[in-house]
Amino acid sequence: MLDKVTMILPVILLVAAIYSCGEQNSYEQPELGYRSAELMEIDGLQFKDLNKNGQLDRYEDWRITPEERSEDLLSQMSLEQKAGFMMINSLSMLGSRKAEASGGQFVASDLEEGQVKEDRSEQANRPNFIGGMNTVTSSSQMVKEFNNRHFILRSNESARIISEWNNKLQELCESEPLGIPAIITSNPRNHITSNASVGTALDATIFTAWPGELGLSATRDLSLIRDFADFSRQEWHAAGIRKGYMYMADLATEPRWSRVNGTFGEDPEWVAEIIKEIVLGFQGEKLGPTSIALTMKHFPGGGSGKGGQDSHFDWGKEQVFPGGRFYENLLPFRAAIDVGASAIMPYYSMPVGTEFEEVGYAYNKGALTDLLRGDLGFKGIINTDTGPLTRMVWGVEDLSLSERYKKAVEAGSNIISGVSNPADLIEVVNNGMLAMDHIDNSVMLLLKEKFALGLFENPYSDPDVSEKLVGGEDFREKAALALRKSIVLLRNENSALPLKPSTKVYFETLKAPGRGEQASQRKVLTENDANYNLVFVDSPSDADIAIQWVIPSSSLFNSEGAPISISLSKSSINVDQINEIAASVPTILVVDYTNPWVIDEVFNDAEKGNIKGVLATFGTTPEALLDVLTGKFNPQGKMPFSTPVSDQAVENNLEDVPGYLEGDGYALFNYREGLSY
Repeated sequence: MLDKVTMILPVILLVAAIYSCGEQNSYEQPELGYRSAELMEIDGLQFKDLNKNGQLDRYEDWRITPEERSEDLLSQMSLEQKAGFMMINSLSMLGSRKAEASGGQFVASDLEEGQVKEDRSEQANRPNFIGGMNTVTSSSQMVKEFNNRHFILRSNESARIISEWNNKLQELCESEPLGIPAIITSNPRNHITSNASVGTALDATIFTAWPGELGLSATRDLSLIRDFADFSRQEWHAAGIRKGYMYMADLATEPRWSRVNGTFGEDPEWVAEIIKEIVLGFQGEKLGPTSIALTMKHFPGGGSGKGGQDSHFDWGKEQVFPGGRFYENLLPFRAAIDVGASAIMPYYSMPVGTEFEEVGYAYNKGALTDLLRGDLGFKGIINTDTGPLTRMVWGVEDLSLSERYKKAVEAGSNIISGVSNPADLIEVVNNGMLAMDHIDNSVMLLLKEKFALGLFENPYSDPDVSEKLVGGEDFREKAALALRKSIVLLRNENSALPLKPSTKVYFETLKAPGRGEQASQRKVLTENDANYNLVFVDSPSDADIAIQWVIPSSSLFNSEGAPISISLSKSSINVDQINEIAASVPTILVVDYTNPWVIDEVFNDAEKGNIKGVLATFGTTPEALLDVLTGKFNPQGKMPFSTPVSDQAVENNLEDVPGYLEGDGYALFNYREGLSY
């Protein structure tokens, strides 16, 4: 018997060795990006020695799961490191204008180390705004002293500059004891919008310009929306931005809300379909090294603020549901959860007249733990909006800062936005107010996302690749299609459109002043373009037809708490001028809808004069509009929301009820309305 075992043993060992070798070779070596870390070679594979101890720790081993790696790294982190990891705030690069003003001393992609001290809170001197001067903190302090590794990029710079800046930040993080990389988050930067505000979105970036979110919805083309998300993902990834504070799953049920333009419209079922395509396009079927992780907002839906006011302000803190439709708001969030959304952001609002506690959602355990995690089964990160612990403290005004931290974290908030210094959170743990388990659970979620994204292997980006890829021709061609498909033809009396060849056209754009602008802008198109076979004139008196493209404004931070009107004249549009031109020459009215504007001042069935056609845009280009006006592109868009017939209809609307359910007589233009030639 012994002889048989002796004979068989070498065979067993050989088979085991072959199996082991095959298992080893089944791993695909990822590309490792590193600056100061040493590489280790084990079994012919390379790993980064991030904590510089000369051995392979489990968190450095890319062969095992993100959860296993997270558990190991968590065990090596101090309370100070964990608390800092639960903070996210804006981080600045120097920027092109400051670099130019430095006379060559700095470059735009430098980490801003306090070279320029400034007040970064544009609202600091505004009455009734909760908050004030922001402390300017250097990048080094945020990384080294505060142990921050989550950052929001709000700067509008070139892809190359963003990529170079990201690499400098990652190099700084890599040099720290555990070598934990940073993750860069941004608000949307791929849309044309006249309503961009710092903290909500960027306009006119180097990234490919698509229609606004409402415009994407108006295309009614889910395949095109998936292309948008996928192409945008590639651009963000190339520049080193790996997470989005986007997209809004809120519903546009309250027409006065200043953030309607960031939604996909008023229909919860259609918005849910869009949200699925957005998440899958940016993240993929699951998070991986090519994904952009998304933070869907604003749970459980922020579109029903009382009177259309916004909860950035004390006067807009109440969220109401007079139509009893709280749970309809959840449909888009259910869709996001079903396809694996990485994070969800609650809004500042506090619910009134519901089963939930009347406190802001960042503090609302019933909404976050019981509803979001319990009933909806969400397993990802809950990321507060920016500032609910120090500024938008609705419903918890009487609590101390320590008590707010305790309440927010125990409610389910995992990462606190708008704070860099974790000292207050550390104190809450050290004085026994908050159990360490809450901290560990949050850090585990945050670490797993970073590992899944492959940031521990390679957080760096290639500036040459980013410069070449971002805004590429293939992306622009697909975006150009979306810009045209998003335009909605609403009225076309006597077949006034498409414009006939050689028509004399007066084409004027009337843009209301946006945030920081003092006056309206007027632009008359006079350059003739052979592509359109039209004659552009500089006076209505010389025209056969007038095109008046009206771009109203409803900037979030222009609010002063007064009742809101969404009529054109209250949105800084000169309606007298529109009517004067329309009285003298047949007119096509084009309205850029960031809100469901009330246009009865210029379009009234009894006194509509010479207005022969109406079109809706949602962030597009003059070229796309002219293609539709001339028939080079047959209009296909459908309205993403209903537009009220009058100010009185707005006053009577129920904040949580979509326009298509408001009843007869509410809408001038109905949801999904749209003509073709």
